[in-house]
Amino acid sequence: MQVANLDPAAEHFTYDAAFDVRDLVNLDQVMEEFGYGPNGGLVYCMEYLYQNSDWLHDELDNFGDDEYILLDCPGQIELYSHLPIMHNLARLLTSWGYRVASVYLLDALFVLEPAKFISGCMLSLSCMLHLELPHINVITKCDIADKEQIEAILDKEGSSFISSLDKKSPAKLRRFTNAIGSVIDDFMIVSFVMLDVTDEESIDDVLNRTDHAIQYGEDIEPKEPKDEDMDNEHDG
Repeated sequence: MQVANLDPAAEHFTYDAAFDVRDLVNLDQVMEEFGYGPNGGLVYCMEYLYQNSDWLHDELDNFGDDEYILLDCPGQIELYSHLPIMHNLARLLTSWGYRVASVYLLDALFVLEPAKFISGCMLSLSCMLHLELPHINVITKCDIADKEQIEAILDKEGSSFISSLDKKSPAKLRRFTNAIGSVIDDFMIVSFVMLDVTDEESIDDVLNRTDHAIQYGEDIEPKEPKDEDMDNEHDG
């Protein structure tokens, strides 16, 4: 498995990047040269990447056909929810023969706050519809949150259940968030998988769901048993 950086604004990594979009375009340099703010500069960077997609194609060509590549993308939600750039990049990857899935990350602490959880569900839905890709929702930082409480929320039709726990918001707003949550739950539009980076089974669960989304390995031909293995079977 390889991890590559597609965030022109990234500063620090906890992984060794297989390739880095900042070698092509850097947000700080764009802001300095054109006078853009962070959001406008980031949009420019991603559009520049799309217009110079040969660079990305060449970087991806360095890997084998069965390589598993995680693309670490910018966190600005507008790139995925209503601007066309990430949708266009996803279509470009698909046209090159790659199987692509989007993974939406939601902080575990947001799950415990009704308004933030409902907002997170709606943003996830917007991204899913806009990107038009197999989509997985992951609740992160479960290693530092109350996992039992999060599981209880997700097991009880999370959106409407968490809305019922909101005692601080005005009554009108509570009714509104509860109605939105009911729609999400009734139609099973958004579902989540929990990620605890300290739990190997949790990591495997997320990877298995991603494998299923992109049908990873399903086109690999079964390997013929080696002669030595066959001899051992006959000896047994």
